[in-house]
Amino acid sequence: SPEALTFERHVRPILKAHCFRCHGETDDPKAGLDLRLVRLITHGGESGAAIVPGRPAESLLMERLRSGEMPPGKKKLDAADIDLIGNWLDQGAKTAQPEPSDPKQLAITDAERRHWSFQPIAARPLPKVQNTALVRTPIDRFVLAKLEARNLTFASDADRRTLIRRVSLDLTGLPPTPRQVDAFVADPRPEAYERLVDRLLAAPQHGERWARPWLDLCHYGDTDGYLTDQPRPVAWRYRQWLVNALNADLPYDQFTIEQLAGDLLPGATADQHIATGFLRNTQSNREGGADLEQYRVEQVVDRVQMVGAVWLGLTVGCARCHNHKYDPIAQTEFYQLYAFFDSADEVNIDAPLPGEAERDLAQQAGYDRRRAELVAPVRAALDALQRRWELRLLEAFRSPGRDYVWDRQWELLGLIWGGRLGEGQLEGCQIVMLDPPQRTAREQERLQEYFLEYGAVIDPTEFNRLNLSQLSTKLRALNQTRTRVTRAPAMRETRHPRPVFVHQRGDFRAPGQAVLPGTPAILPPLPSDQRPDRLALARWLVSPEHPLTARVAVNRIWQELFERPIVTTPDNFGTQGAAPTHPELLDWLAAHFQREQGWSVKQLLRLIVTSTVYRQSSHARPELAEQDPTNALLARQTPRRLAAEQIRDAALSASGLLDHRVGGPSVFPMQPASVAMEGFENKWTPSEGRDRYRRGLYTFIQRLSPFAQNITFDAPPPGRICARRERSNTPLQALTLLNDPVFVEAAEALARLLVATDLDDGQKLRLAFERCVGRPPSTRESERLMQLYQARLASLAKTDSAPTTAWTTVCSVLLNLHEFVTRD
Repeated sequence: SPEALTFERHVRPILKAHCFRCHGETDDPKAGLDLRLVRLITHGGESGAAIVPGRPAESLLMERLRSGEMPPGKKKLDAADIDLIGNWLDQGAKTAQPEPSDPKQLAITDAERRHWSFQPIAARPLPKVQNTALVRTPIDRFVLAKLEARNLTFASDADRRTLIRRVSLDLTGLPPTPRQVDAFVADPRPEAYERLVDRLLAAPQHGERWARPWLDLCHYGDTDGYLTDQPRPVAWRYRQWLVNALNADLPYDQFTIEQLAGDLLPGATADQHIATGFLRNTQSNREGGADLEQYRVEQVVDRVQMVGAVWLGLTVGCARCHNHKYDPIAQTEFYQLYAFFDSADEVNIDAPLPGEAERDLAQQAGYDRRRAELVAPVRAALDALQRRWELRLLEAFRSPGRDYVWDRQWELLGLIWGGRLGEGQLEGCQIVMLDPPQRTAREQERLQEYFLEYGAVIDPTEFNRLNLSQLSTKLRALNQTRTRVTRAPAMRETRHPRPVFVHQRGDFRAPGQAVLPGTPAILPPLPSDQRPDRLALARWLVSPEHPLTARVAVNRIWQELFERPIVTTPDNFGTQGAAPTHPELLDWLAAHFQREQGWSVKQLLRLIVTSTVYRQSSHARPELAEQDPTNALLARQTPRRLAAEQIRDAALSASGLLDHRVGGPSVFPMQPASVAMEGFENKWTPSEGRDRYRRGLYTFIQRLSPFAQNITFDAPPPGRICARRERSNTPLQALTLLNDPVFVEAAEALARLLVATDLDDGQKLRLAFERCVGRPPSTRESERLMQLYQARLASLAKTDSAPTTAWTTVCSVLLNLHEFVTRD
């Protein structure tokens, strides 16, 4: 018998030398073997007519090889090579499993191995300090020890009004009400502050506040991006899962696992499937003429970069085209990480909201009966015609460039299914590639409906004879009588495995070395007893020996509470990143978070905000100006301007307009119509009723023309990973606070609230001040604002509305104060 032949050892060298147009010989799509056919060949026999084991003469591969169509400068294969490939097909078109990439090909230096972030997380001993009376939590010892070494100490505690406003904004994103401030100021109990912290951590608004920085990390959006920027009507289901998970204090290790691989968990729940929506926040190009594979690859690359930034704190994307220039990450290792996500496909799942499942079940039997009655007269002919259409699509997929009409039909299947039909990108293509018995009933229905609307191209005469357009219209009408359950974006393991290759120079059209899923050699190895899939990767990230995940998470949380993180490059813990200002504290926090607190984010937050370090006043001190101008030593608190969404939320809260409902679809606040016109056929119809006053978290994120107010206040571009927002101070911000409809409306609402009370003018001013900045005005502030009120009142006609108009002016001033937009 002939020698056992494999693709990698025997066939691929021949094709690489003669046929691959993906190695840069030519850009002519008709020259040599098409890249898509090459990928199908490497599937090892799963590519239908592309390779037919046992019948080489019927294989598209053999047809191409015998045709003599070679790239320029390449000679036709000789008979011996063609016979060898034929024998390989006869033997079953076997492919050897690619050998795992050798990590030793990138030499790791001793300096890189010693880099602080690659060292195991050690349980650091608590430092000794002189002034133990200032120590409330172990955190204080680490900070105070560095201060005392420089003859410095903590600032005094912030006053109670400042403290409740600070911790309320930090833990819930909203300012406290005057009643809450007064209650805390008057509470004599020693543990009053701890009780306040526990109340804020338990509030439903907590999850909303802490969801926002996480959505920055995964660049959440309600639209696709790119030119057409089509809407994603169910993207909000992931955001809802995120808020719920944060409110429930889902441990960070499980939080990680569910977002990266919830679908792979044994007996995965609907919520765990929805959690994988984290990976669905990549941009999608559904523009006509877009290369489906190109943009699928871009999505996978983006997912790898997200994992690198969010959990590893490394710029792994720098190794996409070549070995990393600074960190010990080989290009091969980038594609080993890539392989974990290349095996996942987008899918929208049925995820009923409360009450929907019961309603859907009640409608199911009647719907199925009516649908069967409509289809029955043409069932056999319809199935036969649809199957012809499917096979023709598959032929176009396997042999692109032969018929532009069907190339376009295959492209449209991916674009329309994923865009206008609101499904997962390429989900329709994945369904067509399945044999009909492998499809679910719902997949069969959806594919049939797509065919009835777009499939006439297969045989217009037969299509018309069967009146299939009329059947399509009837089925659309029938679907409108049934209320489908709400869906949710998710990921699932592909039903069509793909081989993974290094992309030479980052070009997906130039496959190089085959790789298997794997992790960088500088980090602990992936357990060998686990299947190397997304679930194994997620568990590896939160394993006890992993040096990065806990450090990166703790650093980002610290950043949200102190403005300046311990490592000032929160997405780069590599050799070019900043060194930690308090390395022992970072390690102690990471170890405590992971080992003692069981990955509880709420316990970590409580530990930090109850420390003396956090409770300090933010007032500048002369002795710090020279020794610590950037407050790296944490000898005081750091004031910071509120985030974009928080500023609007604070105005709505102070005015009484804020709608406190948690969750639900995105809403459209008021903004100039010209903003939406900047995008491609974007539509921005302002929401009505209570939806106009939802928290900023729920504002619809249009990637190409984002909500203008958020951009003015430094919200990050919704197409890029953001681990740290910038803070700017521009005239546009002042103009927005003065003139934007929401701030004008908030000032008017607060004025009406004041006028409706029985308080005198001085008391009204005090109430307005307390609602806006959490404290009463000083004597000088009262005098100036009452002068403004009286002057404005005198300029108005003596009407019933005059006091409201005058108070609106005063309230507008309060909403424009630096103190209003700043967390002290």
